[in-house]
Parts: sequence; structure tokens; C-alpha cells
Amino acid sequence: MLYLKKTPWLLKKLFPERIWEIKTDEKILYFTFDDGPHPEASLFVLEELEKYNAKGTFFCIGKNVKEYFAVYEQIINEGHKTGNHTFHHLNGWKTDDKKYIDDIAEAAKVIDSNLFRPPYGRITKFQIKAISGERLHLKTIMWDVLSGDFDSEVSGENCYLNVINNAKPGSIVVFHDSAKSFALLQYALPRILKYYSEKDFQFKVLPNQF
Repeated sequence: MLYLKKTPWLLKKLFPERIWEIKTDEKILYFTFDDGPHPEASLFVLEELEKYNAKGTFFCIGKNVKEYFAVYEQIINEGHKTGNHTFHHLNGWKTDDKKYIDDIAEAAKVIDSNLFRPPYGRITKFQIKAISGERLHLKTIMWDVLSGDFDSEVSGENCYLNVINNAKPGSIVVFHDSAKSFALLQYALPRILKYYSEKDFQFKVLPNQF
């Protein structure tokens, strides 16, 4: 599976309307978790984050929020932030604009957030402009580093190395709290949290304003 573990500066330059990282010199990382909530994976993440007084941002799929609403509530009650990840995990490049925007709006009924991450990172400039308008007021959040935990062809050690070799202060890092990624996440996340905690990093939720 081909993907960029570290987002190149040129891509960030070409699409400045998207948030790729948070500019800071402080030892802060922004861990994000896509595709939940999930009754096993999300609860595992919450337990691991609590061990390090770490906070994360969970980009949730609307239909999963409805199915596992108690897990969604627990995420918020434990001081984490949530974001919109569409209702049905749609690919913006392959979906009619109206259908895509309506799907995001449907997710917004159960996910109270001004943050949006497009599934697969695939969204058009028109779609970004539409969801940032008066109807939804959403800010499109991308990433600086991919853990690769969605890739069944790699090991947990690969995911661990993908992060520690590429993340820097202000990096937005992507993990997935999903059934598909759970095995790799179980290996990598505790080790990554330990590694950066020993280097005096803090793990914070994404800000509302940029």
C-alpha cells in the first residue's frame, strides 16, 4: 500500500486552506484517532491516554456515533475532543458534491464540532469551501504524520517507527480506533506514548481556532 508517512512541505504549501500541523516550538503533539467510536479500540485508546494524562482528538463516523453513543460520550467526558469524519465514511473524490456535503451535515447532527477530517484525506477545493461556509462552519484538518496502522501489510513496529522517526513539535499524527487497525494500534500506541513522555512531550487536543 502506497502512502506518505510524512506530509511533504510542498503539499502543505499547495493546499494552505487545510490544517496540516500546529506551529509551535513547545514539546506538544496532537494525536488524532479516525473511524471510531469502536467498543474495543476506542476504549483501549482511552485507557492508554489516561496513563500519560494525554488528550486526543477523535474524528468520528456518524453512524458509529449512533451505534456506540455511550463510547462517544465517554470520549468527551474524559476531556478529549471529537471531530466530524462524515456519516458513512465517504470518499470526497468519488462522491457527488451534494451527497458528500449532506452526509457531513448528517454527521454534524450527532457530532458537535467545528473540526472535519475527510476520509482517506480525499476532498476537493469546492467541497472544502462548501463545508466551511455558513451552513456547517467546518475547518478541514489533515495531518503531518501517518502511523500506518490501517495498513495490514506492515507490523506494529513499523507503525511505531513511522511516528517516532517523523513526528516533531506541533505534528498532527493519525491513528485509527477501528477493528481493522486494532492489532497494530495495540502494539504501537503504548510504545509511542511512552517514548514521547520520556522526552517530556505533552499530548493535547486540537484547538478550535487556527
